[in-house]
Amino acid sequence: MQVAMLATFSVPEDRPEFVGELYARWRDVHQFQPPFNYLLRATPVPSWQELGDDEIDLDYHLRHSALPRPGSQRELGVLVSRLHSAKMDRRYPLWECHLIEGLEGGQWSMYMKVHHSQIDGVGGVRLLKRILSADPEAREMLPPWAVGTRGPDQSGLPDRPKVPEQRAAERHDGPSLLRLAGEGVEVASSLGRTYAESLVGTNESARAVPFRAPKTLFNGRIHTPRRFATQHYPIDRLRKAANATGGSLNDVFLTVCGGALRRYLDELDALPPEPLIANVPVSVRAEEGDGVGNAITFLYSTLGTDIADPVERMRAIKASTRLGKQRLPHVGGLAMDAYTAVLMAPFLSQAILGIGGRGRPASNVVISNVPGPAETRYLDGSRLEEIYPVSLLFNGQALNITAVSYDGQFNIGFTGCRDSIPSLQRIAVYAGEELDALEAAIERRSARSARRGRSTGGRLDDPVEPVAAKDAPVSATRTSG
Repeated sequence: MQVAMLATFSVPEDRPEFVGELYARWRDVHQFQPPFNYLLRATPVPSWQELGDDEIDLDYHLRHSALPRPGSQRELGVLVSRLHSAKMDRRYPLWECHLIEGLEGGQWSMYMKVHHSQIDGVGGVRLLKRILSADPEAREMLPPWAVGTRGPDQSGLPDRPKVPEQRAAERHDGPSLLRLAGEGVEVASSLGRTYAESLVGTNESARAVPFRAPKTLFNGRIHTPRRFATQHYPIDRLRKAANATGGSLNDVFLTVCGGALRRYLDELDALPPEPLIANVPVSVRAEEGDGVGNAITFLYSTLGTDIADPVERMRAIKASTRLGKQRLPHVGGLAMDAYTAVLMAPFLSQAILGIGGRGRPASNVVISNVPGPAETRYLDGSRLEEIYPVSLLFNGQALNITAVSYDGQFNIGFTGCRDSIPSLQRIAVYAGEELDALEAAIERRSARSARRGRSTGGRLDDPVEPVAAKDAPVSATRTSG
């Protein structure tokens, strides 16, 4: 249940020994902020214990590594795959920070691993923003564990406006509490209705529901070794495709993933006739607040793997995600937590009983998209070039695809079970080719509309011939292991 961040930086030209010097300086920082000072106490009741600064062995958590020559993306991927395969020792706070030097092109990487119970995707990005600065001249910056969710914000950006104290107080006055109690029955009814629709579906064929997914090679029992691969694109390419088809950036992302998985399974003669179903985490975290723990719920979406044409696949996905969003209850706080807990109860029961991966899966793959920093960030003057999420797996879910945007780029991390998914990097390569295929299909459809005298008003409504993904230009993965 561990998640990680792989961030790659440029070594400052005037400081060739930057990584070694950073490691030496960070070793002397023994101030710890939540969640980096939390220790799991399993008995008598599972709980978190907040440790004092002198109770934490920093030498265990902070590691310094170097890649074997030539220090390519492949060597980095092999190391990250190995690091992510290792379980964290629960006798210590559940995090590790690895500084990795020797990457070709004058670069270095930081691999930061934490337990998912401590930080979710949006919380992780918020923590990243606090750790890194928008100011390239900022120096003597603190390490992640000294910043955490409560330490000093190093971003160099203005704080968000806080909720006025008067408005905050109004949430606790008598009339507000009475009104909330009066709405309780309506909220409970809404939760019950949306839960029933989520679990058993409705008569709308586009709605994807849990435990209706076909069994695939992604949905068996998993083992400890991991594989990791990456892909990235300029985010404007996804936005342009979204605008042309009337969808969202996330619809384009799901369409690309669906096409990549369709091609991968088809080559292995393992493509089911039914469409694969994705579990899509949705953040319900407030704009302000503590970043420790999780604040997410889930919707289910088809991936259109039964559809060859990428534009038609995206149309199916767009309809499915629209229905999934309509299903989410319009509540927050404890009510949303209760809804999510009930929705995920069948899956959690499988995990607790150890029977995950033996029956029909709740979904085929987890696909997540987390908005990251829009501007360039620095660490002590070292420019952040790329950032990739490395996510968690569990029995019944041997593949996770998570994306994070940064500074005009859309970066995707593919995390898979080494024993379950042969040649994981091929999925990442196909994802690059599928975006090419979607763009080509959009361009052909636009050209056909133009030839018809713009009878469709420029909209992509007319059917087109399926695009053969294998004919699209090849895009290589950046990292694999």
